[in-house]
Amino acid sequence: MPHRKLIARLRTVAGLSERDQAKLESMPHSIKVLADGEYVVRQGDRPLSCTVVMKGLVSRQRVVADRNQITSFYVPGDMPDLHTLHLPLVDHDLCSVGTSTIAAVPHSYLKYILADSAALTHAFWRETLIQAAIYREWVENLGSRQALPRLAHLVCEIAARLEIVGLLDDDRFHVPFTQQDVADACGLSVVHVNRMIQELRRRKLIEWEDQTIELRDRDQLEALADFRPSYLLR
Repeated sequence: MPHRKLIARLRTVAGLSERDQAKLESMPHSIKVLADGEYVVRQGDRPLSCTVVMKGLVSRQRVVADRNQITSFYVPGDMPDLHTLHLPLVDHDLCSVGTSTIAAVPHSYLKYILADSAALTHAFWRETLIQAAIYREWVENLGSRQALPRLAHLVCEIAARLEIVGLLDDDRFHVPFTQQDVADACGLSVVHVNRMIQELRRRKLIEWEDQTIELRDRDQLEALADFRPSYLLR
C-alpha cells in the first residue's frame, strides 16, 4: 500500500490523528512499476495526480546546456510532484533510477482531504518546505563544496532520508545508482566520481559494492561533508 512510508514520513514532521491517517490509508491510487530510466512525468506535462514513491528511487532532472543535471533524488514515502496541486505545468522530468514502484493519487482526492483537515494541510505544507530546504542544500553543495565532500554529502543525505522511513539497515542501504547518475547529481565527470569513491574507500569511510553502500565511519563521513541533517526535519 502506498500510504505506509508516506505516513511514516509525515509523522516525522507533524502529528497525525487516527482520522487523518485513515484518509491517507484509503487514498485511491493506481500502482505502476517503472524500469530504469522510465519517466514518471516529462517536462511540459500537466498531470492530474501526484506521485508517491513506494519502492526504489526517483530523480528530478533536466537537460541544461546539453548535460543532464539531477537536482534531487526521492526515496520511498516522498511525493516528488506535490507542487502540481497548485503549479500544474511540470518544468522538469521525473525519472526512475533503477526499478521503482510508484502510486498515482488523484489531485481531486488530495484537494478534498486537505480542504477537510487543517492538520493534513499543515503536514503537507511542511513536507513541501522540507523539499525546498533539500533543494537549497543541493544548490549549496554544488556551488560551494569540493568534489570529495560534495559526494560525501550526497551519500550522507540519502542515508539519513532512508533512515527516517526505516530503510537504513545497520548503516547499510541499497541504491541503484550508476556512476553516471552520481556524476549528474554532483556536477562531476564519471571519471572524477570514480576517483572520489575510491578515495572515500581508501579513507575507510564507506564501502560501495555493486548497489549497496555501507557507512563504515558515519561520524567522520558527516564531518567531511559538513553534513547537518536538521534541514531534513524542519
